[in-house]
Amino acid sequence: VSLQMMKHAWDNYKRYAWGLNELKPISKQGHSSNLFGNIQGATIVDALDTLYIMEMKEEFKEATEWVEKNLDFNVNAEISVFEVNIRFVGGLLSAYYLSGEEVFRKKAVELGEKLLPAFNTPTGIPWALLNIKSGIGRNWPWASGGSSILAEFGTLHLEFVHLSHLSGNPVFAEKVMNIRKVLNRLDKPEGLYPNYLNPSSGQWGQHHVSIGGLGDSFYEYLLKAWLMSDKTDEDGKKMYYDAVQAIETHLIRKSSGGLTYIAEWKGGLLEHKMGHLTCFAGGMFALGADGAPSDKTGHHIELGAEIARTCHESYDRTRMKLGPEAFRFDGGVEAIATRQNEKYYILRPEVIETYMYMWRLTHDPKYREWGWEAVEALEKHCRVDGGYSGIRDVYINHESHDDVQQSFFLSETLKYLYLLFSEDDLLPFEHWVFNTEAHPLPVLHKDDGNKEENQK
Repeated sequence: VSLQMMKHAWDNYKRYAWGLNELKPISKQGHSSNLFGNIQGATIVDALDTLYIMEMKEEFKEATEWVEKNLDFNVNAEISVFEVNIRFVGGLLSAYYLSGEEVFRKKAVELGEKLLPAFNTPTGIPWALLNIKSGIGRNWPWASGGSSILAEFGTLHLEFVHLSHLSGNPVFAEKVMNIRKVLNRLDKPEGLYPNYLNPSSGQWGQHHVSIGGLGDSFYEYLLKAWLMSDKTDEDGKKMYYDAVQAIETHLIRKSSGGLTYIAEWKGGLLEHKMGHLTCFAGGMFALGADGAPSDKTGHHIELGAEIARTCHESYDRTRMKLGPEAFRFDGGVEAIATRQNEKYYILRPEVIETYMYMWRLTHDPKYREWGWEAVEALEKHCRVDGGYSGIRDVYINHESHDDVQQSFFLSETLKYLYLLFSEDDLLPFEHWVFNTEAHPLPVLHKDDGNKEENQK
């Protein structure tokens, strides 16, 4: 089914928005997000590996040809370093490792080089936004005290280590290793990492902590850096398990109805709300269970299962059986969105991602059942003539579509669904680590050192 869904999403993108970043499935035209500046083709690059894995050979070939002829980074445009890294660099790296097509390696390294000026700050903590023509960077105007954001500068590690591996140029890996050094030097309030860090002073901004947006993938990348290094990156490992310990102590709570959730921390005060983005953490805890301190493996799996259950409840308690952007545990409500601006669903993958990890690591059939519920809801409410659209309010009967088919729907949501219903030997966890946009990157074994160099 996820194969047919992918075909519907892709064919309509091709029909109405080919070469543009995303599709507007209701108005049947292209959609351009300012996250990518003037770079085009986000959906194509993001979907390459999904097409390959689903054996959509014709489509993969067309996409590859588009990349060869049309993917252009010589544009005068300000881009999000984080988004371009996880979608474009990640997508190109994956496509290269899966298909062996040289064009993907070449483009990935070319784009990586264009991102390097973002690190030209006093601390080496990169800017959020970069003009890739002028090399001038800045931070989001809304970010606390001119800070860079933890989830953004903390989600470059996997891709940049691979860029060094594929180019033979150590600078990429050095840039992301330096970020770790800065973080290790700093005092962490209660062992937690605030979401804001000033790239000039090297000091934290506001003491807000979140495992949802602004924080989320930083933690994921600590664990995955260790896994991707064939478990040699001891520093990443220690940072991850220490962080989980602090998260358990300070952020993980149980509602009166018995649902485990991860709250947000604002200068020592808890906000009892959890974002859809935070739901990825169930899969992360389960994935990290195996390496947890000896007596803790079962506990981490249990934690993953509890988060999966809470997130499933957030879906189940809506009219549409699709989860809201954020849901709360206060004033008598549990796992329900109470604010209008949190009731939307934009085709996000995190809950399905957690089902996929929980399925692979426990084989409890309920995760496939829950995944199937999500498929039925997506087909019923998000599928339209021209593709798939997000929804403005998941608690009402009639759909109000937002008219965007996000590139991550093809990259993540549909890929995780496909993997949830596939055999475990498709992209097995011992050989592949998924970046935060679901792009699989190979584990780098110790003897891989210069294999790439020798092949050239």
